[in-house]
Amino acid sequence: MSNPAGPSQSIRVICVTYNPGPELDDFAASLATATTKPFELVLVDNGTRDQTPETVAAAHGARVLRTGENLGYGRAANIGARGADQPWLLVANPDIVWSPGSLDRLLEAAAEHPRAGALAPVLLNPDGTVYPSARELPSLTQGVGHALFARLWPHNPWTRAYQQRQESADATERTAGWLSGACLLLRREAFEQVGGFNPAYFMFFEDVDLGERLGAADWYNLYVPSARVTHVGGTTWRQRPARMISAHHASAERYLSHRYDRWFEWPVRLAIRIGLGVRLRIELRAAR
Repeated sequence: MSNPAGPSQSIRVICVTYNPGPELDDFAASLATATTKPFELVLVDNGTRDQTPETVAAAHGARVLRTGENLGYGRAANIGARGADQPWLLVANPDIVWSPGSLDRLLEAAAEHPRAGALAPVLLNPDGTVYPSARELPSLTQGVGHALFARLWPHNPWTRAYQQRQESADATERTAGWLSGACLLLRREAFEQVGGFNPAYFMFFEDVDLGERLGAADWYNLYVPSARVTHVGGTTWRQRPARMISAHHASAERYLSHRYDRWFEWPVRLAIRIGLGVRLRIELRAAR
């Protein structure tokens, strides 16, 4: 159970919610088995229409911060991190189920790697397969190849290079260009140094952008597969696929355009805009 705020805590767990279902209670209940250390659980709610966050908070000793509207993932996580004095911040989706001791293992790895600004566990799909959550920063060729062929040719070389596919949960620890924001342990010092998540990203790519900025600030992103969590899968995505697909493409264009923002790279930005626009129309048609 989450503990009341106090100086003995070492972790603030920030869970961003938006119309969650029963998975939020599963998140909070399993979190209590993930660490033996005192922690504070903060549910940052982006406009849930019922009292589910308050009900779960009351059952698990958490507190709720209501934003009043859907601010997006990164902005809400930044709100949850405000005023923290714990050395560690843990940002996670509400559809995560923790394995016993998984958060303690992340903290042990963090102690072993003092320049690790962000650490992430292996993300298991409900069927036990591994979701590729530790990836390289997308180059232009990888980004275009992945964007155009990932659906039709899942094992294409650009997607494999971009995802650094983890075929086994028994992979070794390694650094990555960025780590999935679905479950991310952050050294507060590093997070604050780079200014937290970029609020310009409503949803998606805020974790890519954060990983890039941490690397530029001489921190690194560490994948820790000995820590395991299960990613059940977002109910919000399933209920609103068109909105999520559109948000993903908007963030992809923002990120890639930022990476190629010099004046003479305008043809690249134009190609990115056109290519992502075509893919967006295809995916929206398929989602109907």
